[in-house]
Amino acid sequence: MELVIKKFDELSADELYEILRARSAVFVVEQNCVYQDLDGKDKAAYHLWYQDEDGIAAYIRVLPMGVSFSDCSIGRVISLRRRKGLASSLMAEGIRLAREKFGAESIRIEAQSYAQKFYEYCGFRRISEGEFDVDGIPHVLMLWEKE
Repeated sequence: MELVIKKFDELSADELYEILRARSAVFVVEQNCVYQDLDGKDKAAYHLWYQDEDGIAAYIRVLPMGVSFSDCSIGRVISLRRRKGLASSLMAEGIRLAREKFGAESIRIEAQSYAQKFYEYCGFRRISEGEFDVDGIPHVLMLWEKE
């Protein structure tokens, strides 16, 4: 399994196509959610993914401060090969990258509520009192802070 880390302008057309195809497969098709995935934030992001001979296995994007929140952010978290530890490993890489490239001391995310325990495992804590709706899916606000 190979870890790939690229800024938007370093992505090839094929890589961008595969990223968008993977995100669509999970967020639009699997979760049956019609939403605008192309939100204008990809150009500011670092894109991280694991790949092998079968293609993308897991993906995230890391956004600098001021794009989604005043803190850095990680989003579009997907694993196409579940229960193999790829998503948690990729989250650790994303946190490392946010600290290294953006000097992040905190990272804020909007997590789908069902995945709260996963993000807690990755070091995040819930900071919103209740759930809120994003595109018809319940979410919670979570924060990772440097120890």
